[in-house]
Amino acid sequence: MTILYVLMSILLLVLLIVWAKINPFLAFLITSISAGFLLGIPVEEIAGSVQQGMGKLLGDLIIIITMGAMLGKLVAESGAAQRIAGFLMGIFGKKYIHWAMMVTGLVVGIPLFYTVGFVLLVPLVFTVAYQFKLPAIFVGIPLLAALSVTHGFLPPHPSPAALVAQFDANMGLTLLYGMIIAIPTILVAGPWFAQFLKKIPSNPLETFRANPKPEDTLPSTFNSFFSALLPVALLIGTTVLALKVPESHRLYPYIIFVADPGMVMLISLIVATFTLGLGMKVDMKELMGQYVQAVKDVSMIILIIAGAGALKQVLLDSGVSQVIADSLETWDVHPLLLAWTITAVIRVCVGSATVAGLTTAGIIAPLIHDSGVDPNLVVLSIGAGSLMFSHFNDAGFWMYKEFFNVSIKDTIKSWSMMETIVAVVGLMGVMTLDWLLF
Repeated sequence: MTILYVLMSILLLVLLIVWAKINPFLAFLITSISAGFLLGIPVEEIAGSVQQGMGKLLGDLIIIITMGAMLGKLVAESGAAQRIAGFLMGIFGKKYIHWAMMVTGLVVGIPLFYTVGFVLLVPLVFTVAYQFKLPAIFVGIPLLAALSVTHGFLPPHPSPAALVAQFDANMGLTLLYGMIIAIPTILVAGPWFAQFLKKIPSNPLETFRANPKPEDTLPSTFNSFFSALLPVALLIGTTVLALKVPESHRLYPYIIFVADPGMVMLISLIVATFTLGLGMKVDMKELMGQYVQAVKDVSMIILIIAGAGALKQVLLDSGVSQVIADSLETWDVHPLLLAWTITAVIRVCVGSATVAGLTTAGIIAPLIHDSGVDPNLVVLSIGAGSLMFSHFNDAGFWMYKEFFNVSIKDTIKSWSMMETIVAVVGLMGVMTLDWLLF
């Protein structure tokens, strides 16, 4: 009955949004409360569960999303994105620009949290799409596929890093195997799959769309790349420093402070305010107006993400992920396939890749230790399963839908299918490596 109630809750969410035309944020609240009743959460705890879910998710994302929107707006309005797009086009050419997006997503995605990478790089996608009259989905899917794969497969991202510790795997080997699997997975889910999405209509947010400027008014190529990618440099630099500097060193607490994604975004925005704003003769009042507009443009996205967090928390508090995992634990299949299947089912029902991965680890750890399977491949199998079919209960689904401004149907056809391809091709890569190496 538990799985049936989860399916009923998801169906209710779909009906409220698609049929009743209710705002997604309100639909999430109604669905979350209904799911709480159906799944047996004590009545007096349902409201608290909803509030906790919203607060936890926004607590992690609010600074990143708002600061990222401001930085994206500035990068677009200053002409920096136009300069970067022109530079990339000069290297790859219009015919292969989606390959440039894929490479950018892979390189930047390794050190960046998915949400940070999404907010930072999506404005670049829109600029390329508008400037060279290419479909935004066609340009964006290769980049998002790369970000998604790095998030699910590769340490030091939270879920893979935690799984490495839980299974006593080797961080270096997991990263090496992960890269071997990641590249063909991204190629299939990114550039190849994007070829079938050229006709999907998309009208991305105006906040990241700036009118083309004369070449002589644009910031320099160095300034454009430096200002736009400073968050990446800060995150990589502080990560390396945190590994090199002993915890007892007096600078260590400051390194950890600067390494926080929210602080990275704030520092980057302050620097860009000078390099792309005041340094380009734009007065402070105009800059602040741009920032206000940027936040207005993403305010509904923030609320929708909060609603997704509420539903996720209700599902977690009800214990549904544990029920699902327990029901699949007795399946007589290959341990790597079992790990992937349990993770994929939990992911589809709960929505969180990290929760799905860590829940599965707690269930199958004893089985894996006795099976003789390479723990590094177990980490990657779970990582692949954790990306299976992102839909209504996943904040990433709504970020994609709202930023790219596409219908729910087209979001499923593009985003959800891309995530599914990543999960399936990733599993195929894991099983192939297992066959070749062992």
